[in-house]
Amino acid sequence: QVQLVESGGGSVQAGGSLRLSCAVSGRTYRRQYMGWFRQVPGKEREGVAFIDLDGGAGYAESVRGRFTISQDNTKNTLYLQMNSLKPEDTAMYYCAADSVPRWLLPRYQYWGQGTQVTVSS
Repeated sequence: QVQLVESGGGSVQAGGSLRLSCAVSGRTYRRQYMGWFRQVPGKEREGVAFIDLDGGAGYAESVRGRFTISQDNTKNTLYLQMNSLKPEDTAMYYCAADSVPRWLLPRYQYWGQGTQVTVSS
């Protein structure tokens, strides 16, 4: 089992920045492929960014150049640095983990409880 706990969400004005964190516990002796997703009520969960075991990353077109995914394996923590935030970035943000690559597909085995990000214009 892998447990994921997100933090760092909040309210910010357009153009501002936030950094989300995801603390990973449980089967951390086996490294996981990780991703960030977001969801607004009434819409499907959307992949935002993913990171491979070798540190390679990928992003949704809507956030490329503004968001950066990273991880600190010594702290078992995944991050999402979000800059130049827009009102359309408002959503519940989730981190996810799996032992196989899932990229931006919402098929990860493990999910956190989410952290709310609200961007006002």
